[in-house]
Amino acid sequence: MMRKTLLVASCAAALAGFTSPTAAEARSDGVLTVATVGEPPTLDAMQTPTDIVLTIDQHIFETLFTYDAEWKSVPLLAAAMPEVSEDGLTYRIGLREGVKFHDGSAFDSEDVVASLSRWMSVNSKGKQVASVVESVAKDGEHAIVIKLKSRYAPLLATLSQASIIIPSEKVADTLTDFIGTGPYALKERKPDQYTQLVRFEAYKSPEGEASNYAGKREAIAKEIRFVPVPDANTRVEGLISGQFDYADALPVSAFERVEASDSAGPVIFENAGWASLNMNMKEGVLTKKALRQAVQVALNPSDMMLAAFSDERFFSVDGSIFPEGFLWHTEEGIARYGEGDPEAAAALIEEGGYDGTPIRLLTSRQYEFHYKIGEVAKAYLGAAGFKVDLEVVDWATLTTRRADPKQWDIFITHSNFPGDPTTINTITDSYPGWYVSDQKAKAVAAYMAAADQDQKIKAWQGIQAVIYDDAPLVKVGNFNALAGVSKSIPDYTPTYWPHFWNVTPKK
Repeated sequence: MMRKTLLVASCAAALAGFTSPTAAEARSDGVLTVATVGEPPTLDAMQTPTDIVLTIDQHIFETLFTYDAEWKSVPLLAAAMPEVSEDGLTYRIGLREGVKFHDGSAFDSEDVVASLSRWMSVNSKGKQVASVVESVAKDGEHAIVIKLKSRYAPLLATLSQASIIIPSEKVADTLTDFIGTGPYALKERKPDQYTQLVRFEAYKSPEGEASNYAGKREAIAKEIRFVPVPDANTRVEGLISGQFDYADALPVSAFERVEASDSAGPVIFENAGWASLNMNMKEGVLTKKALRQAVQVALNPSDMMLAAFSDERFFSVDGSIFPEGFLWHTEEGIARYGEGDPEAAAALIEEGGYDGTPIRLLTSRQYEFHYKIGEVAKAYLGAAGFKVDLEVVDWATLTTRRADPKQWDIFITHSNFPGDPTTINTITDSYPGWYVSDQKAKAVAAYMAAADQDQKIKAWQGIQAVIYDDAPLVKVGNFNALAGVSKSIPDYTPTYWPHFWNVTPKK
C-alpha cells in the first residue's frame, strides 16, 4: 500500500488542544492570504496543468474523480465508482445531483461530455486518452458512458486531474469565463497582484471524511487571495511578519528561522516529489539518443540535490522513479545514474557526433531548487564536453517557452508521485520533450492491457527500463517540500497541491 508521510513541524504545539468547530460554526468572514511562487500563466488547467495553476484551480473547478490519501481515484463529481463492463471497455459513470455551477446553472451530463471533449483535444494526457476512446455520450441527465477501443488501466487516474468540468455553454478553444462547481468562485484576477476567490454559497460538498483531496469540502474562509511572490526570501519574510497566512515552496535554508518564529511554523511534506531534467527529443541537439545518454551519465545527482536542498533531511538520491516504500519502487533498468562520469559521457558525445552547439538549459528562480540544480548541471555537462547556455526565466515564461521545441534543449521541473505511474507527464507523447519511441509504446501498451496489479507492476518495471534506455529525462532525486503556515491557522493539512477548503482563517 502506498502512503505518504505528512510532517507538520513546530505547529503541533501551537495547535494542541484545538477542538474542531461544527460546519455551522466554522464559516468565517476571514480572509486567507496565500503566497505562491509566481503568477499563473492561465487559469485554464486543461491547457496548462502546472502546479501553480492546479493549486489555484482546484478551489474553482472540480473533476469527476479525485485522489484520496493513498492516491487512489475516488468520486468527486461522480456519484460513485463507475460500472465497468467485463471486457473493461465500457464505463458508465453516474453523476451527483443537485450540484450547481457558480453561474447558477445545474451540473449535468451535457456539461461533462462537452468538458471531456475539450480536455481530450487540448490537454496532453487528454489527447492520450482520446486515442483509445471510441465515444463519450450522455446516458440521461445524470450519467455518461465512455466506450474504449482497448483497455486503458489509468482512465480514472487521468480523470482525476485537470479534466475539469465547466458549463457546456462556456466551452471554447480559449476560456474567457472561469466557472466551475468548486467551493470557491473567481471574483477578480489582477496579474502580478492577486487572484481573488470568494466562497460559493451554493456549494454542494461531496460526502465522507476529508482525505487528501477527497471527502468533505467546507469553504470556511470567506475569501482566499493567492498572491504571486516570485522571490523565495520575500515569501519567508512575509510569512514571519504576518502578511501571509501560508507561503509555498520555501528554501530549506529558511527552516530554522521559520521554526523559531513566534508567528509561523514550518510544514514539511515528505516525498513531495522528484526533480528532473527533461530533454527535447523533437528538435535540436538532443534528438540523438547517444547525446541524451551522455547527459545522463555526465551528471551527479548527489551534488545537484545537495546544492538544491543543503540538508539531507530534505532530499534523497534514488534512481528509481518512485522512492522506497512506494508500490511502484523498482531498481529495474536503472543505468547511467550515479556520481557523474565525464569519460563515459565524452565517449557518448563522440558517438553522437556532437558539433559543439550549446545546449539551452531552461530553469527558473521561482523554484530556487530548480535554479541551483541548473547551476550544478551546467558545470558537470561542461566538464563532459558540452557547451551549455543556462537560461533563467520566470516560471510562466518557462512553461510557455517549453511548448515550442525550437526554443530549448533541457528544462528543469519537478513532479509528484502519482497513484498510477503511467500518468507521469513524460510518458505522455505530447508533453514537452515529445517522448515518442516504439519500445515505449510497446511497454506502455503492456501496462494498459494489464488485468491485475501484479501485471501492472511487471509492466511498470518494463516502462522504467525503457525510460532509462531512451533517456527522455534525467531523474535527479526525491525531495521533501517546505512551506510555512501562520500559527493562527489551527487546521491546515499539508497536501502536494496546497488546498484551503476546510481551513479556518485567523480571527
